Amino acid sequence: MTIEYDPNRTSRIALVQYTDGEKRYIIAPQGLKVGQSIVSGEKVAPEVGNALQLKNMPLGTIVHNIELTPGKGAQMARSAGTYAQVLAKEGKYVTLKMPSGEMRLVLANSMATVGSVSNPDHMNVVLGKAGRNRWLGRRPRVRGVVMNPVDHPMGGGEGRASGGHPRSRNGLLAKGKKTRSKNKYSNKLIISRRTK
Repeated sequence: MTIEYDPNRTSRIALVQYTDGEKRYIIAPQGLKVGQSIVSGEKVAPEVGNALQLKNMPLGTIVHNIELTPGKGAQMARSAGTYAQVLAKEGKYVTLKMPSGEMRLVLANSMATVGSVSNPDHMNVVLGKAGRNRWLGRRPRVRGVVMNPVDHPMGGGEGRASGGHPRSRNGLLAKGKKTRSKNKYSNKLIISRRTK
């Protein structure tokens, strides 16, 4: 029915009316037009805006709004301009190339929507001034190096001290320390990590 701006996300949202009259919002795919009909289900054509199970998608299809657990709802590729690509199907898994470049297995009976997310130009927006950041509710961010020792692990020192090893406010190493658990259940589903 309409394609609208949503202050809570980077993409646009689309108001959809079902055949029984019920109305819902969905994340708008790129290229969706007002008045177009979209379908969700088992034997559905893989056209932009349609939602179907990954096992029914042709190889090379561009998808977004991907479920990790069937029935739980979309968890991956929901930000403006993002998409994943269906690369292979084997057994109960489908191989996807994620927006980060990571190759990963996802259960074949998970749902996904065909197409990429709308508003791909979001990444080119320049805020231009500190005040526009304030309008978005973001407060100024003060560097740890300029704080006092009581306020930050990198604070203190005489004059312009550099601050030693980069750390977070609670002392954890920043800038590249691996934080992913080596026993995480989904490690076996990741074929190759994201490109550096």
